[in-house]
Amino acid sequence: MEEKNIELIFEFGSMEEMQEVFGNLDANLRQIEKATGVTIISQNDKAILQGTYVQCEKTQKVLEELCKLYRQKEYIDENKISYLLDLVQDGEPIDDTDAMAGVVAITYKGKPVKCRTFGQKRYMEAINKNTVVFAIGPAGTGKTYLAMAKAVVALKSKLISRIILTRPAVEAGEKLGFLPGDLQSKVDPYLRPLYDALYEFIGPDAYHKMIDNGTIEVAPLAYMRGRTLSDSFIILDEAQNCSMEQLKMFLTRFGEGSKIVVTGDITQIDLPEEKKSGLKRITQILAGVEGIGVIELTNKDVVRHKLVKDIVKAFEKYEKQYENKRK
Repeated sequence: MEEKNIELIFEFGSMEEMQEVFGNLDANLRQIEKATGVTIISQNDKAILQGTYVQCEKTQKVLEELCKLYRQKEYIDENKISYLLDLVQDGEPIDDTDAMAGVVAITYKGKPVKCRTFGQKRYMEAINKNTVVFAIGPAGTGKTYLAMAKAVVALKSKLISRIILTRPAVEAGEKLGFLPGDLQSKVDPYLRPLYDALYEFIGPDAYHKMIDNGTIEVAPLAYMRGRTLSDSFIILDEAQNCSMEQLKMFLTRFGEGSKIVVTGDITQIDLPEEKKSGLKRITQILAGVEGIGVIELTNKDVVRHKLVKDIVKAFEKYEKQYENKRK
């Protein structure tokens, strides 16, 4: 039975609020109409929503959250609207948009870094509450970037005395010795994403000074063996390329006053076929252990270009279909 169309009136706090929510030349309004199937007619400081009851209800929720963002003086862009639309379309609860307004850190150029999704908010809360946190999710969800932000804040607040960044140099293998230069220059390409994030938070000058005095250490995972890492914020990036043995070795390195964040994307494993990633299995083993948090980010938490989110969705759909056929 076809649902009847209804009209629902949504009232804004002011004309200015409505204009900001609808965007320049009503670009945001058109994005919402296209996604929900609702027709939106603006009338003074009100919006008349025309569509089915379900469509209008979802649209109303999105408009309510966008108005909250406006009142918090948050910039409303295509990504934020797309994220809220994804949530309501999938019937997922919208926790509280206030969470998206909290400042996690400030870059060295003075730009505030904030949680942009509820998944990111849960990630930051997990780091605050736990000693070890696993963050698993697709590219573009801010796994490494936000962990780096928390590490720099902890260092500046003197909660820890050094930052240690590591990742497996999987592609190198036995070929590492044939690359030109000293050992540092050989592993630099694999650690470059970590350098880039650090530069943004502390600037290149402070970075080089902290590297020289040992406050920041960037090294391949193999260098962690046999060490005890105390009073440190330790980030293991690209952990999907670690075996169970490597992860066990790494997770038994930290000492008093340290915090560990392990990030990875189990859909992008670069290991040879005969080697298995230990990331998924180890999170299952350690789930429920006090002091360990496991956060799973999804395509809804992708905060890069909207096309990145669409690419992630397309791959997830393909992998599900492939898995169903194999079964």
